[in-house]
Amino acid sequence: MMKILVLGGHGFVGKHLVNVLNKTEHEIHPISQRDGIDLRDYTKTEKCFNKINPDVIINCAAHVGSVHYVTTYASDVFYDNAQMALNIYNVAAKVCPDARIINPLSNCSYPGDSDIQREMDWWANEVHESVFAYGNAKRFIYVVSKCYNKQNGIKSINFLIPNTFGPGDSTDPNKTHALNGMIIRMIKAERHGDTEFEIWGTGSPIREWTYIDDVVNIIMEGVYTKENLIYPVNLAQNKGYMIKESAEMIADAVGFKGKLTFNTNYQDGAEIKILDDEKFRQFFPDFQFFNHKKGIEETVKYYKSVL
Repeated sequence: MMKILVLGGHGFVGKHLVNVLNKTEHEIHPISQRDGIDLRDYTKTEKCFNKINPDVIINCAAHVGSVHYVTTYASDVFYDNAQMALNIYNVAAKVCPDARIINPLSNCSYPGDSDIQREMDWWANEVHESVFAYGNAKRFIYVVSKCYNKQNGIKSINFLIPNTFGPGDSTDPNKTHALNGMIIRMIKAERHGDTEFEIWGTGSPIREWTYIDDVVNIIMEGVYTKENLIYPVNLAQNKGYMIKESAEMIADAVGFKGKLTFNTNYQDGAEIKILDDEKFRQFFPDFQFFNHKKGIEETVKYYKSVL
């Protein structure tokens, strides 16, 4: 039996992960600020780690928000995420140096001009300006994990996670992940009897989406693997969907009968952004991804029940 500490254990990813972990034989400890544990505070972090003495630390904690938010509060976002990473590793080196640390990292940390996102190109260029603070904070976690492995022998597993969606995220479309935000807006449009639903851009860009269960399942793989995957590995299907395709699936699931319109006054951004799966399949050849359409249907069902 292992003692598993889930940082950010009450957030979107954290609470789904805890639900799965609670069905195992392991001793699970979800913590977040609501438990009075501020990971920016070294003393509180050290006290928490001393009390639990974990075998595995899953770091789902983050200071994040919408693109507008992470731009407006860029220094706060970078400082808080960097400080949490430093405290987690510094305390782990002191209290539980044999513990493995699993970090799910957002793929917004890839260069802004990337299309097929390959791990070898992760440092090839700068993070996009719109997510500069948050994306670089995730790159910083990798730097910290590598340094603490070199000196202290701490093992880490770093995964690069694409846009995540699914039940249990925020009900505020400005705070939730992008696909969930579209689902929330379309449910409200259907309820208001709107005849049109506007999507910014042409709808043609291709994006890769990951259902929340897939994120949880790959973290669970990390819990049990003995690999030391410090340089990040994509959680990759190597498959994306046009924004228009996903919107049509949402409309079907919601029962929206109006017209999907595309406001071409807004730029599309990159034509394609998907993660290459070559390295991922070397480590996890049998990993099965959740069906995208089914994931949308499950997410719509959830939001209809809570909105």
